[in-house]
Amino acid sequence: MKTTGNTLFISGGSAGIGLAIAKKFNAAGNKIIINGRSEERLQSALKELNNAVAIQGDLSIQADRVRIAEELKNNHPDLNIIINNAGAAFMNDLSDQNNHAAEKAYQEINTNYISIIDFTALTLPLLLQQDDAAIVNVSSIAVFRSNQYLPTYSASKAALHHYTQGLRDTFSETAQLNVYELYPPLVNTEFSEPIGGANGISPSEVADELFAAMEKNQFEVPVGDSKKIHALINPLIEGMSH
Repeated sequence: MKTTGNTLFISGGSAGIGLAIAKKFNAAGNKIIINGRSEERLQSALKELNNAVAIQGDLSIQADRVRIAEELKNNHPDLNIIINNAGAAFMNDLSDQNNHAAEKAYQEINTNYISIIDFTALTLPLLLQQDDAAIVNVSSIAVFRSNQYLPTYSASKAALHHYTQGLRDTFSETAQLNVYELYPPLVNTEFSEPIGGANGISPSEVADELFAAMEKNQFEVPVGDSKKIHALINPLIEGMSH
């Protein structure tokens, strides 16, 4: 699809991967709308962008999702790309009885999965009015294999992965709507700092890969180490009946 002249809404767009994507697409001549929970962080991020706007709100809260979708409809009727990037992750030791594992998992599932389903449904009518539109769901290398440190986070991203595949199949015959899935590995961001993010790749590398993939309508977008696993698994999945 085209990679210039678009209007993008990016959740979690005030820092990390979201801000890197905002910068990349902004520099290519796209209108950027960033979203985040902190107004202060949003205003700081806007200083790094050209003629971008911000909509404050927590997409894990249904009332905020409805409000933001309505604001997009009323004030940004040319919106044609949403990037569902905001996420939640907790170190979750399942062997610790005092860890509140279910509470952490609930927050992850709500933010990384349920809220994305709802927000996508709320914005779909507007996207389907456009000649060229896209939904980008940011999942993770964790969809392929969980571990003892992030078991419930990995499960929430695996759920998002399967939802994204179903969404893509649902609109496979709708020529003007494309559904992308971005699979970052460990990325050096504040978000991933507790799990060794300093050893990860730069957020700009993730943004570059997404931009290149959208230019060539490559709907599966593995990045860095995710490419190795994706290359092994995806041919098997694609060979299965949908």
